[in-house]
Amino acid sequence: MTLEFEFERPITELEKRLKDLQSLSEEGSIDLSREISAIAEKIEAMKAEIFKNLEPWQITQIARHIQRTSTLDYIKLIFGEDNFLEFHGDRLFSDDKALIGGFATFEGRTIAIIGHQKGHDTEENIYRNFGMPHPEGYRKSQRILRLAEKFKRPVVVFIDTPGAFPGIGAEERGQSEAIAKSIMMMSRIKVPVICFVTGEGGSGGALAVGVGDRVYMLEYSVYSVITAEGCAAILWKDAAKSKIAASSLKIRAQDLLQLKIIDGIIPEPLGGVHRNPESVAKLIADILRRELPSLLSLPPGELVERRYRKYRKMGAFKIEQDLEENA
Repeated sequence: MTLEFEFERPITELEKRLKDLQSLSEEGSIDLSREISAIAEKIEAMKAEIFKNLEPWQITQIARHIQRTSTLDYIKLIFGEDNFLEFHGDRLFSDDKALIGGFATFEGRTIAIIGHQKGHDTEENIYRNFGMPHPEGYRKSQRILRLAEKFKRPVVVFIDTPGAFPGIGAEERGQSEAIAKSIMMMSRIKVPVICFVTGEGGSGGALAVGVGDRVYMLEYSVYSVITAEGCAAILWKDAAKSKIAASSLKIRAQDLLQLKIIDGIIPEPLGGVHRNPESVAKLIADILRRELPSLLSLPPGELVERRYRKYRKMGAFKIEQDLEENA
């Protein structure tokens, strides 16, 4: 195991010791099987303990791992490599490579797919703009949403972006309008929408395609109205306080489930989905298999009304006693 995160260092040191004992046992006549077995058990126990008690900033690091499974990876694993017809362009300006979309079939049913796309190396990340869409990306997704509604096809969304691209050109072409219109369209669309936060769910770039009848998060993903670095820069003028910001923002899946922002958590292999993407793809397929029939059975008007009520119920507030007394 290669050291990927600083918090994995104790595991890496034990694995090096285990490897040394295995080499010594193979080369010599000493039976070290008992010691090897004990260290192997300790490694597994330590892995379970470390990944069970991760801090929000540590989860953010896993969510950003360059090898983390991407939208195109999920499409290949769940729907089949040759079973996806990708749409390009917004019919207005250009084709945004950071947000992809199209149609595929799932167990005989045609569905629309929208998803952020990052790269697995520097060159691909530059090509995909690090998963940060321009306005034309959201207008492309609106094009797919209109087609999905016209042909009565459910929509599946994979969310993984640090946020919408904040460049001058993007702002000049109406970034905020494109995000707002996407949110409006998703809130009103008369077909089922199921969203999966697979990595980073950052800011309006994620919220723009995050309005769903069902919203699920992977165990080591994050979801927030702002990145930890952005929050730290605004509140403390210091990006070094990102760790504090991450803890305050309630960005973890378990926090958001408790706050009823999401509907469920999808377990990941220890270390992250990139260690065993097939297992997570199977769990996502199981959710689609379970949720799609029940959502498709609802009349369009009731579907939209339920979605509206779902988001209206989000959030909570508390009135302090002294404020009540002074009212």
